[in-house]
Amino acid sequence: MKTLMILAFALLIGQPALQAQKVAVVDINLILESLDDYKSAQTEVDKIAARWRQEIEQEFDKVKGMYNKYQAEQVLMSEEMRQQQEQEILTKEKDIREMQKAKFGPEGELFKKRQELIRPVQDKVYGLIESYANERGYDFIFDKSSSSGIIFANPQFDKTEDLIQRLARN
Repeated sequence: MKTLMILAFALLIGQPALQAQKVAVVDINLILESLDDYKSAQTEVDKIAARWRQEIEQEFDKVKGMYNKYQAEQVLMSEEMRQQQEQEILTKEKDIREMQKAKFGPEGELFKKRQELIRPVQDKVYGLIESYANERGYDFIFDKSSSSGIIFANPQFDKTEDLIQRLARN
């Protein structure tokens, strides 16, 4: 009997821990694509990217032209002129690759432009999700459209600080 009472008492005390967390799933891409601000920002980013791609292709076409001209005339050139032409072609190609990296690289101009135009819309949506979660009592909200994982988590479930303190004691 005593064991049964202890078990019942433990269940009553542990009841809040046994409650399931409220979880929701959203499709961020679908939400974003439903917003006119996002569509116009994405269109602007796409136009900029297309313009830069075209500029880079034109520059590569110039290099091809330089190379074709070099191929046709190299038999008439001195060794010094050939080396000079080859160096000009290589330098031009290197410059174009650097331009390509500056425009489309991980920290390039396109990334910055996307941050400038699209980030405010994303922040608005994430703020809306957080307020929705708080109003409706959701503990976690996951994004099903990508691998980004948790969009919102109730701070009471974040145990990072507990673990840092535990590590500091050891």
